[in-house]
Amino acid sequence: MSDDIWKRAEIESPCIKVCVIHAESRLCTGCLRSIDEITMWSKMTPEARRAVIEVLPSRQGQLTKRRGGRAARLAR
Repeated sequence: MSDDIWKRAEIESPCIKVCVIHAESRLCTGCLRSIDEITMWSKMTPEARRAVIEVLPSRQGQLTKRRGGRAARLAR
């Protein structure tokens, strides 16, 4: 199935289909939106969507690397 059926003449969602919520920042690691922003996206005005899109690049620094997994075991 193609994603073309979801295309509309509006500000598109920044979703990249990597939906994992970071435990500390509570942001999606894929699109960097908060759960509230993701939930409300379809109801947001174009201005509200534009405002969210503008702040996303500044949120990248809020995601810290995981400390578990293989890297953590090797560090001991």
